[in-house]
Amino acid sequence: MKKVKIALLGLGNVGCGVWKILNSNKEEIQKRSGYEIEVAKILVRETKKDRGVIVPEEILTTDFNEILNDKDIKIVIEVMGGIEPAREYMLKAMDKKKHIVTANKMLLATGGDEIFEKADSMGVMFHYEASVAGGIPIINGINESLTANKVEQLYGIVNGTTNYILSKMETEGLSFKAALDEATEKGYAEADPISDIEGFDAQYKLAILSSLAFGTKIDVENVYREGITNIKSIDMDYAKEFKMVIKLLAIVKDVNGKLELRVHPTMIPKNHPLANVYDSFNAIFIKGNAVGDLMFYGRGAGDLPTGSAVVSDLISILRSNIDLENINPVVKNNLWDKKIRDIRSVESKYYIRTTVEDKPGVLGEITTILGDCGISLRSVIQRGVESPQHDKVTLVLVTHYTKEAKVIEAIDEIYELKTVKKIDNIIRIEDFKN
Repeated sequence: MKKVKIALLGLGNVGCGVWKILNSNKEEIQKRSGYEIEVAKILVRETKKDRGVIVPEEILTTDFNEILNDKDIKIVIEVMGGIEPAREYMLKAMDKKKHIVTANKMLLATGGDEIFEKADSMGVMFHYEASVAGGIPIINGINESLTANKVEQLYGIVNGTTNYILSKMETEGLSFKAALDEATEKGYAEADPISDIEGFDAQYKLAILSSLAFGTKIDVENVYREGITNIKSIDMDYAKEFKMVIKLLAIVKDVNGKLELRVHPTMIPKNHPLANVYDSFNAIFIKGNAVGDLMFYGRGAGDLPTGSAVVSDLISILRSNIDLENINPVVKNNLWDKKIRDIRSVESKYYIRTTVEDKPGVLGEITTILGDCGISLRSVIQRGVESPQHDKVTLVLVTHYTKEAKVIEAIDEIYELKTVKKIDNIIRIEDFKN
């Protein structure tokens, strides 16, 4: 059997997962790839650190040049994360005709063009299945299985941390803080969870998925983003009353040739498949013009699920590039130049929760403003608010489909009413019919 030498850049959570899989599934990997795989070098910051796996000390290095200058190392797996020095290392490795596997969503979303162009110009393979949704084979699914389709819409639960938090709030009635604390304790949330709870992680992933699904370059800054920090238990209760659930969705739609790109909390019907994705699981729901509706579901993070996607990419390179010298250009993501819709032109239904004075005529003032802005209401709920004076009530308004620009205009005017104490929350509603 042929032998191939590879190198790992990083031995953190994902790197350890890759190491475990390469060793525990060694026979299966050899038979499926046609190669005996040897991890020749692993780049680390500290060689003496205990990582919970047994790795021969002689293959650990703190010097990237040991990997770069080793002609026998044909494939480099980057699992160190971050933008630098990961970007520099991958570019230099490709200059040496080394093929690349990465799980680096941040780098791909913010500077992927440079990486793709380098891989193409050097004739090396560049795979990145693990960059989105962990072990779910969504990148390959779009790149290979759906190439006969025009993708019309894509909805994703692509961040396990936020899905875990929202699941706990929905099913156990936990507050946002209590659910976040539990997610941190279980290792789902980082010590600094901002990237997850403010939607940055999902924003990066949607940029990657949209670029693939629609064959166009996506600037991550064009992806509208909201996090989940404003979601309260009361919003979960109202969602249940409407037979809905709240999920952080990554959404892209092709609307008359323009792409609508957004990440935000969304109320969705309880009977939709995405509504039943709980815990730290991920799912991507795709609507194609030929295939119809598809959903990919599985673990979106973790050492073994993500490591599985990395090793699958490694096997794919070995299968498709048998002598490791043939030119295999990467999949082009700039087939079309698609325009991006401004968030103000998005059409949706809206859940609007407000706190107002308990006085006659307040609801009339608000509905008049909404009507003047061209917004029609589907339902109104009024409930008392616990306060010593009993002088406030909660108004929940649910609109029919309307443009975001109209909602923004109406909310600005409603804020000016002296009887309105607070606009507590605004959540878009997606019924998958538009």
